Amino acid sequence: MKKRILVMPLNWGLGHATRCIPIIRALIAHHFEPIIASDGDALALLKKEFPHLESLELPSYKIHYAKKGQWFKLKLIANAPNILKAIKNENKMVDQIIATHNIDGIISDNRLGAYSKKVPSVIISHQLRVLSGNTTWFSTRMHQSYIKKYNECWVPDSLKSPNLSGQLGHVDNFEIPLRYLGPISRFEKQDSKDVYDIMVLLSGPEPQRSLLEEKVLALFKDQPTKTVFIKGVMDAEQSCEQMGNMTIYNYMSSDQLEATIHQSSLIVSRSGYTTVMDLAKLGKKAFFIPTPGQFEQEYLAKRLDSQNLVPYCKQDDFSLEQLQRVNAYQGLSDLEYDVNYKKLFSLFKGK
Repeated sequence: MKKRILVMPLNWGLGHATRCIPIIRALIAHHFEPIIASDGDALALLKKEFPHLESLELPSYKIHYAKKGQWFKLKLIANAPNILKAIKNENKMVDQIIATHNIDGIISDNRLGAYSKKVPSVIISHQLRVLSGNTTWFSTRMHQSYIKKYNECWVPDSLKSPNLSGQLGHVDNFEIPLRYLGPISRFEKQDSKDVYDIMVLLSGPEPQRSLLEEKVLALFKDQPTKTVFIKGVMDAEQSCEQMGNMTIYNYMSSDQLEATIHQSSLIVSRSGYTTVMDLAKLGKKAFFIPTPGQFEQEYLAKRLDSQNLVPYCKQDDFSLEQLQRVNAYQGLSDLEYDVNYKKLFSLFKGK
């Protein structure tokens, strides 16, 4: 009988869900039975990717960004009581799911209540250090206190240099085992001819996703460059429309998105960690616009810029002229790190 593994990504943008795709595929390949549990767009995306798998809806953390980046941290602090309550309720629900669905193990991607003492529980996180400005020490301590409730933490990055997460995913000493997977991606690099000059790839919580969408659409709508625009909105059905030289989709499946990234000369996107991993896997040139006020995305964008890999600018400063800077940068490249999934999944064999 196949071991049943509950896979639970956080619904904060689409990155946590999309980087679970290679994990779910590997579970299936190694004769486990994954069960998906999440909420909102993250759940919708994984249901489209794996329609044959059982899926469960969890309570939402109801994470929203401030309209102004400088209020991002205060907005999160104000929402903290609701988030902590959601984590507590989530943990209670996990034990119910284990009992009713005969669960043999849990893989959480940053869902902080998705653990149990009844079965082996793993958290996937590149945030061993959580940047929050002058409160980094506190946010890191709080996040680590939740990570330590799990049996293991899987870090989607290389242990040594070169790596993608820098200080986010590398700390000295930790109370539970850290297993470095290397950068993971749902994509595979392949040869392809360019069809589009630019791909705009959006994601992330509101209202910042919509604010950037409005700005970029206004800038590109009358341009001669051939552009494909993916809004990152998980509607019930896919839509596609033409606006001048711009082809606009609400979302794409993994296979379609992979092919389109290959066919695009330049990717304009947020500097979310999963996006960085995907573009590194495919060896793409990129331009990053960090989500205003999100310290992690700002850190990653600045780090890659300082390494002369990918340029970036603030959302308010973005213009078409900024894209000309790309020519002076190397672009991202694959770190070529093979994951030993058989060894990784051995944790779940013991029950």
